[in-house]
Amino acid sequence: MIDHIGFEVSDLRRSARFYDAVLFALGVRRLLESEHAIAYGVNGPQLWIVSRGRPPAAGYGHVALQASGRAAVNAAYRSGLAAGGRDDGPPGLRPQYGSRYYAGYLLDPDGLRVEVVSQ
Repeated sequence: MIDHIGFEVSDLRRSARFYDAVLFALGVRRLLESEHAIAYGVNGPQLWIVSRGRPPAAGYGHVALQASGRAAVNAAYRSGLAAGGRDDGPPGLRPQYGSRYYAGYLLDPDGLRVEVVSQ
């Protein structure tokens, strides 16, 4: 249903370090790069970060990244913290979303919420 998602970021290089770390832990790579945008995916670009030179508005929303198990959620979460992200909820079960729903939450360098989930 979704072709791609884009985040507008204030500092492309800073955000790229964060997303490179989190997505590498999930087996996702940079597929496209230009002066103003970077796109990530497996078979095609699905997550774009685009430089707009201004911070996103508060309450912008979040993206949920699919992981291949709890260990991948944990690895992506740790990688995101090490790359300048901030904690917004450590990895753990979230039974309110389902009995097997395991997720960790990060804030990217611009404060956008990134969820890493395995079900």
